[in-house]
Amino acid sequence: MALSASQLSVGDSYSEEIVDDLTRTQIVQYAGASGDYNPVHTDEKFVTEVAGYPTVFAHGMLTMGMTGRMVTNFVGDGRLTYYGVRFTNQVWPGDTLTATAEVAEIRDEDGQKLADLTITTTNQDDRAVLTGQATARLDD
Repeated sequence: MALSASQLSVGDSYSEEIVDDLTRTQIVQYAGASGDYNPVHTDEKFVTEVAGYPTVFAHGMLTMGMTGRMVTNFVGDGRLTYYGVRFTNQVWPGDTLTATAEVAEIRDEDGQKLADLTITTTNQDDRAVLTGQATARLDD
């Protein structure tokens, strides 16, 4: 789906549930895919007895990737010119996450229509776990 500048307004938003009941298996699968085997993500004994957390937690980049899928579902493939985020809270096994993109600005740059988006991903308690920005090319 490609966004059209003529059909988009500042304040428009798109939301999507990006994971329902995140599992430890999904976290370990991401560790394997990314090669990031930091024990805070995979080793219950280490994370509780050494690191002092209640349990393992998801990689920030897993949350970023799932959120990025929502963004491309909204703007279309091959349209992003920028995507940057900040991780604001841990994501735990059992969390359900919802990601939202809101149009902050529609602008012209070098003859191209662009939409600047504000990105927020929240957990089931409506607590932000990720915030960020993205920019996407638009059709006229």
